[in-house]
Amino acid sequence: MWWNAAPAKIFMGDTGSLALGGVIAGLSVTSRTEILAVVLGALFVAEITSVVLQILTFRTTGRRMFRMAPFHHHFELVGWAETTVIIRFWLLTAITCGLGVALFYGEWLAAVGA
Repeated sequence: MWWNAAPAKIFMGDTGSLALGGVIAGLSVTSRTEILAVVLGALFVAEITSVVLQILTFRTTGRRMFRMAPFHHHFELVGWAETTVIIRFWLLTAITCGLGVALFYGEWLAAVGA
């Protein structure tokens, strides 16, 4: 993320992001922490859900739920600065990661008997 600060110099692209997502999904399945992966990646789940909802809403009603999907673009079109969207998404990610770590260690401490 250091090199992705404005102006971005490195772009991961579809190949890198799909490979990274596959590795994370594979590790969560093999370690049996699928629910934890959903909590840790709550923002990614929300982004995907916004696209699915946008498509379903448009196909059923002919109207859009968001100005643009994924919803981080919606916030930009509403008038938020790109840096505002990024910082708020960082904060949400930090909160969900903290929750995920707390859930993981809570289960781990219960299993160990501490």
